[in-house]
Amino acid sequence: MKRFYLLGFLLLMGFDTLAQISFKYAGSQALPVEASLAWLLRVFGQPWVYGAVIGYVGAFFTWMALLKHAPIGPAFAASHLEVVSVMLLSIWLFDEHLDLARVLGAIAIIAGIVCLGVAEDREHRAAETVAT
Repeated sequence: MKRFYLLGFLLLMGFDTLAQISFKYAGSQALPVEASLAWLLRVFGQPWVYGAVIGYVGAFFTWMALLKHAPIGPAFAASHLEVVSVMLLSIWLFDEHLDLARVLGAIAIIAGIVCLGVAEDREHRAAETVAT
């Protein structure tokens, strides 16, 4: 079951990251914004819009499958790993800068996920011990 969680959360992070990066690219190509049919055709003619849709649809179905089996606390926390992956990819793809606040935020997210995972594992082991 742990392998299912690991693969599921990696897949969820991948879909979420794809959606966010695709929206950034699509948004940069949508400027200047106009209220016209030509603008809509230009926006929906970009492949990045479809990458974002695929990312969100994939994340939705992956999240639903994970919620069916995974404990809600660690699952919710792990679903926010895409914040870290998008930050790291943005440095490379969009020349964004990494500063101390962002590093500390990423560390806090990862530490929170680890703490919740460890607590859930201990609770699960204690429940198994009581049951046997």
